[in-house]
Amino acid sequence: INAEYMEAVVSTQSTWEAVVSTQSTWAVVSTQSTWAVVSTQSTWARLPRKTHRGLRKVACIGSWHPARVAYSVARVGQYGYHHRTELRKKIYMVGDGVVGEDGKKNYKSATTEHDLTEKSITPMGGFPHYGEVLQDFLMVKGSVPGCKKRPITLRKPLHTPTTTAAKEEVKLKF
Repeated sequence: INAEYMEAVVSTQSTWEAVVSTQSTWAVVSTQSTWAVVSTQSTWARLPRKTHRGLRKVACIGSWHPARVAYSVARVGQYGYHHRTELRKKIYMVGDGVVGEDGKKNYKSATTEHDLTEKSITPMGGFPHYGEVLQDFLMVKGSVPGCKKRPITLRKPLHTPTTTAAKEEVKLKF
């Protein structure tokens, strides 16, 4: 890390302008707390209806000896709040926020060469469960893991993209 960037305000445009357009995303998916074994471990079926102590369980968790439960036996546990890494996410656009550094409002973040109308990236009424986009943003192709407003880490790709689809330059027309 360069010393000139320490405790300095760095814009999104300057950060992403010289980077490869294909990235890997790292995020934490939404949490579901603890779920039963039938839901999480994909045990193929429930037990019969007349079982005494519950039917959404594993019938046998192991033999008498060795007197411990093996790691491979399905158990009740965590469902959600896991780390997910997705590869080859293409960055379509790096946009400026509505409020600039000088404090003036700028609604030209979604203007392209094909569509010259002055408009911001936020649709009418805002994004569901998020609201209005006021800060700098990245437009990424496809879905991104995690829920709304949760931070997502973008990093350089694990493998250098060599396909023609990854190397082609994106021209937005909306």
